[in-house]
Amino acid sequence: MSSYFHYDLQSLRIFIVVAEVGSLTKASERTNITLGAVSKRIADLERSTGCALLLRQPRGVELTAAGKGLLAHARQVVERVNRMANEMSDYATGVRGHVRMWANTSAVVQFLPRDVRTFLTDNPSVKISLEERLSGDIVAAVRSGDADIGIFADNVPAPDIEKAVYRRDKLVLLVPNDHPLAAHEGISFVDTLNFEYVGLNEGSSLLARLLAAAFSAERTLKVRIQVSSFDGICRMIEQGLGIGVLPEAAVRNEILAAGLHQVRLFDEWADRTLFIGTRSLDALSPEASRLFKFMTDRNDP
Repeated sequence: MSSYFHYDLQSLRIFIVVAEVGSLTKASERTNITLGAVSKRIADLERSTGCALLLRQPRGVELTAAGKGLLAHARQVVERVNRMANEMSDYATGVRGHVRMWANTSAVVQFLPRDVRTFLTDNPSVKISLEERLSGDIVAAVRSGDADIGIFADNVPAPDIEKAVYRRDKLVLLVPNDHPLAAHEGISFVDTLNFEYVGLNEGSSLLARLLAAAFSAERTLKVRIQVSSFDGICRMIEQGLGIGVLPEAAVRNEILAAGLHQVRLFDEWADRTLFIGTRSLDALSPEASRLFKFMTDRNDP
């Protein structure tokens, strides 16, 4: 009989801790389980897998190739079990539908807080689990079923996904008030490329859009600093560390009051579309289908 039936959830949890701290002793302290019990759990996993999972070193342990593979699977299993427990708890307290939605930073910062609040006001028995992720990861999660609904940028390929327009937004240039470009009301992106930029981290659809535009103009985008949020971009620009491009709706009044100035971009690609997508509209739960329709109705004609 397959050893599949001998995998124990608690053993997987302990194995994850051992992998994270790199020590059986430290794992014992963190989990409040005796060192002997931790060692036995690991031995049981190694017997079930038929593989050595750890290399014992003088100052701790290291994962073998098999151990690294098991760690990735174990994290997924534990995460899914935790998700199941949370959803069951929600049902027990009156929630009648749970929707997993992933969205990119532009959607989260500009539109989703108000839209989600409005939807939940009219649908109080629905729970939305919202995660902020990169557009490429969102598309992958929708395709795999890890997300019921995804909101992502228009420059990210989305094969095998049913999608519709969620919102449209406009990108603007943000510079310090004393910057040479602050004298312009509008400008072409290519005319900004002599200056250093503050950009989002690798993998973001916005950074990809800027890099593609620079490449098309046969120029180089000089990225001096990369951060993980629009707020981080603004703070870096405030300190004179570069200029940046971000959605117009993300430029709040308090940002401009802090000594920054926004400049309109003439380029066509500065007008963006955010898509909402799902693997199959017909396969959505009634609650997710209702949310999808609500979100597509947010699009201004």
